Amino acid sequence: MSILLTAEGNRLQATARGTGWRRWGPYPSDRQWGTVREDYSPGGTAWEYFPFEDANKRAYRWGEDAIGGFGDIRLNWCLGIGLWNGNDRILKERLFGLTNSQGNHGEDVKEHYYYLDATPTHSYMRMLYRYPQAAFPYEDLVAENARRSTQQPEYELIDTGIFNENRYFDVTVEYAKSSPDDVLMRVTVTNRGPDPAPITLVPQLWARNTWSWKQGSRRPLLKVATVAPGNVTDNPLAVDAQHPRLRDMRLECDAGESFVFCENETNVRTLYGMDGPGPFKDGINDYVVHNDDAAISHDHGTKCGVPLRWTIAPGASRTVRLRFRPVERDRDPFAFFDAIFKARRDEADEFYAALQVDIHDPDARMVQRQALAGMVWSKQFYLFDVRRWLDGDPAQPKPPESRRRNHDWRHLNNADIISMPDKWEYPWYAAWDLAFHCATFALIDPEFAKHQLLLMLREWYMHPNGQIPAYEWAFGDVNPPVHAWAAWRVFEMDRALTGTPDHAFLERIFHKLMLNFTWWVNRKDADGRNVFQGGFLGLDNIGVFDRSAPLPTGGTMDQADGTAWMAMYTLNLLRIALELAGQNPVYEDTATKFFEHFLYIAEAMAALGTDGKTADDQGLWSEADGFFYDALRLPDGSVKRMRVRSLVGLIPLLAVEVIGAEVIDRLPEFASRLRWFLGYRQDLAALISRWAEPGAGERRLLSLLRGHRMKALLRRMLDENEFLSDFGIRSVSKAHEANPFVFEHDGQTYSVAYTPGESQTRIFGGNSNWRGPIWFPLNSLLIEALRRFHDYYGEDFLIECPVGSGKMMNLAEAADEVRSRLLDLFLRNKNGIRPALAQARGTWPGEEALEFHEFFHGDTGQGLGAAHQTGWTGMIALVIQNHAAVLAGHPLPMDPKPPEPPHPIADHIQGIVPTLEPP
Repeated sequence: MSILLTAEGNRLQATARGTGWRRWGPYPSDRQWGTVREDYSPGGTAWEYFPFEDANKRAYRWGEDAIGGFGDIRLNWCLGIGLWNGNDRILKERLFGLTNSQGNHGEDVKEHYYYLDATPTHSYMRMLYRYPQAAFPYEDLVAENARRSTQQPEYELIDTGIFNENRYFDVTVEYAKSSPDDVLMRVTVTNRGPDPAPITLVPQLWARNTWSWKQGSRRPLLKVATVAPGNVTDNPLAVDAQHPRLRDMRLECDAGESFVFCENETNVRTLYGMDGPGPFKDGINDYVVHNDDAAISHDHGTKCGVPLRWTIAPGASRTVRLRFRPVERDRDPFAFFDAIFKARRDEADEFYAALQVDIHDPDARMVQRQALAGMVWSKQFYLFDVRRWLDGDPAQPKPPESRRRNHDWRHLNNADIISMPDKWEYPWYAAWDLAFHCATFALIDPEFAKHQLLLMLREWYMHPNGQIPAYEWAFGDVNPPVHAWAAWRVFEMDRALTGTPDHAFLERIFHKLMLNFTWWVNRKDADGRNVFQGGFLGLDNIGVFDRSAPLPTGGTMDQADGTAWMAMYTLNLLRIALELAGQNPVYEDTATKFFEHFLYIAEAMAALGTDGKTADDQGLWSEADGFFYDALRLPDGSVKRMRVRSLVGLIPLLAVEVIGAEVIDRLPEFASRLRWFLGYRQDLAALISRWAEPGAGERRLLSLLRGHRMKALLRRMLDENEFLSDFGIRSVSKAHEANPFVFEHDGQTYSVAYTPGESQTRIFGGNSNWRGPIWFPLNSLLIEALRRFHDYYGEDFLIECPVGSGKMMNLAEAADEVRSRLLDLFLRNKNGIRPALAQARGTWPGEEALEFHEFFHGDTGQGLGAAHQTGWTGMIALVIQNHAAVLAGHPLPMDPKPPEPPHPIADHIQGIVPTLEPP
C-alpha cells in the first residue's frame, strides 16, 4: 500500500505548500538565544551578547524558543511548557547548554530530550523531555567543562549524578489536530523516582513580539474568556486570543485554578535599571518560583500560562489537556478530545506501516520512525531580514557601526518554515545540510522536499551573483554544490511515489541552478583551469589549514574535493537536462554544454595527474599512492602536494553518471553533437570512463575515474586499516594514527592526524571533527556511487572487500556492505547494544528513546557532536528503506535501478480528512 493511500497521505495531497494542515507545526526553535539574529554586539559575539541567563527576561527580535514548542507558520501564536521542581532557581522554559567558548568541544546542549513520533502534516506529534527532580546543575556543568581540555570528553548532564535512582520526571508533550486550525495539546508527567515528588507544570501560550520594533505596531491580546450563557462545558479555564493578523482563537484547559498573564517584553527594570510598566516576559517565572503576585496580571497580557501544582507518587502520572482553536462557544472542547488523539495516532501507525511494508525487523522500523520524527520536529520558522538587522529597528537603538557580519547579503530576507540541522546546536539553515534533509524527506513528504530545495534558490535567498547562502554565521561561506544532486533524487523519488514526473519543479530549479553553476565557474576557478578552490566546502577542519581563511603560506589550494564536487555538479545538471530534453528539445543543447564542461574538468584533473606533464609530487592524483590529494600552489610558482588521505581524495568517486541507451536514442540532436565532439576531441574522450563502450544493459558510463584509478581508490576506501571501519567510511585514513601528515612553513608546523572522536583542535570551535569520525552524508553518497558504478559494470566486476579478507564482491555488494555497517550503528547487536548509543550511560525506564548524533567515533561508533542532528543523520531512515528495498528486490531510485511500476493514486482520494466531531 502506498503512503498516499493512507489518511495522512490524503492530507498531504490536500495541503498546499505552507498552508492547510501545515499551518500549525513544531515551528519554534529549541534555542533562539546566542544566535546571530539576536546579536547586536559591536564585535559579533553572539553567544555572549544574548546568553541563556537573559533568555527568560529579554524579548526575542527574530523568533521564539520552547520545550516541545508548537505554533503557526509565522509564530504569531506559540504553545509550549514551563516546569518547576521546587528546587530550580528559574522556571524551566527552554533547553540549557554551553556556549561555544564554555564547552571544551564547543557549544553543546546539556539536556535529555527525544522526538518520538511525528507525521509530515503535524497531525500527530510526540516528544519526551526528562526533567530532574533535584536542582538543575547549571553552575556545575559550566565549571567542570571549563576545567576540561580538548583532549578530555565532555562533561554531560548524566555525569553530574542528577538522574541517580531515576529521580526525574518524564514529561511527554503531544499534539493532535482535529482540523488544520484546531490544535489539541496533551502533557503527561510521570514520576520515575522512588519517592513522591512535587512539580509545577505550566502549559503556556504567547505571542511572538512583533510590536516593540516599530512605533504604532498593533499588539495581540490574551484575556480571560467570557463563557457564553448556556455553554455545554463545565466552565473550563479559557483564554481568548486576539491577533491583528489572525482570526480570534480560544485556548481551553481542563485542569488548574486560573490562567496568569504577563507581557512578552524585555524586563528593562532587572536588566537595565530602567522604569517600565510590566509585567514582563519573566512574570510567570517570578510568580511560580518566587510567589510574586505583583509580577503577573490575572486578566490579560501577551503571554499566559496555567500553573498546575502536583505531587506525583512513584511510577504515577498526571495529565492535562488543552485545546487551541477558532472561537466556538457552543461545543464542549473535550468531548471528543481523546478520540481525536487516538484516531490521529492510529493514522500515524497506518502511514508508517505503509512506508515500512518491506522492513520486517521491528527494531529497524522503530529506528526509522524516530529518525523521521526528529526530522519533522526539526522544522523551524526562520526569520531574518539582514538589511533591517544591519540598519536597526525604528523603535530601537541604532546598532553599532562595527557590525559588519553578512554586510554584503543585504538582499537576504527570510521568513519561512525550514528544515534545521538541529534546533538547539544549529537553529539556522545550512544549504548543503538541507540538500541531504530533502533526500530523506522525499520518503514521506516529497512536496515539502521540493519546496525546501526551491526556497534556497529564491531571489530573497540566493545572492544576485548566483551564490546560495551557506548559514547565518557567514552566508558567503562555500558549501559543496549538492543541490542539483538532491533535486534529481527528490524528483526521482517523487515520480516513483506518485507515478507522475514533476517536470515543472525540475525545470524551475534547473534554471536557478544554472545561475549558481555560473557563480562557481566565475568565482571559484581562480585561473580559469577548471580546477576549483572551493574553500570551506562543509568539511570544517579536515584540511591542513582552516579552509575558510586565507592560506598562511599565500597562494591558492587546488582542491581535489572542490574540483570533484564541480564534476559531480556538472553531471547532475547533465542528467536533469537530459530529462527535460525529453519534454522540450531546447534542453538538448544545454545537455551538450554540461557534457563538454564535464570533459574539460576531467581533462584538468588528468593534466594535474601523473601523465608525464607534471611531476608526481605536484598533481592531484598520485600514481604511487593511488589517491587524490589537494595541491598547494605557492606564490613562487612551486606546487606542494598535501598528502592527507581523507574524504577529500574519495570525493572524485562521486562524479559518476550512467546513461541508458534509450536516453541517447530519444535525443537525436544530443547524440549527433556527442558523436561529433568525441570524434573532434578524442583526447578528451579517452579521459572519461568508457563512454563509447556499452556496459550492462547497453548503458554508458561518465566518470572521472577509469577502471584503474577507481580500483586504486577502492583499495584504500575498503581497507579496514584505512577508511573502512565497523560502522562505515571514516573521514580520515586510520593510517594517519601512527603516521600523521606534517607540513612546515615559516617556522610553523601544521599536521593532520587520525582523530576518531571529538576534535582536539579549536578550529571551527572544536564542535565538529572531520579528521577521523564517520559522517552519514558522505557515506550515503559513496554508497550511491558504488551502486551507480555497478549499474554499468554489472555482476562480474569484482573487488576484494574488505581488503585483505580474500572475499570478492561486486560493486553493489560492496555498497551493501558499507550500508550494513552504517545500520550497525543504530540497530541492536547480538549483545543488545546500539553502538551509537553505547556510551549513553544510565538505564531509562519506560519507552526507549533514541538520539541521532552529528557524527560517530571512527572505531567504536559512539555518537558525538550535536545530539539531535536528525537533519542529515536522519538519513539512517533512507539507509534503512534502501536496505529493505534491495532485499525485497525493488530498490529505490537512489540506489539506482529502475523502480517497480508505481502504485496509481486512487481516484477517490481528494479533499481534507474531516474532523471526527459532528458538525
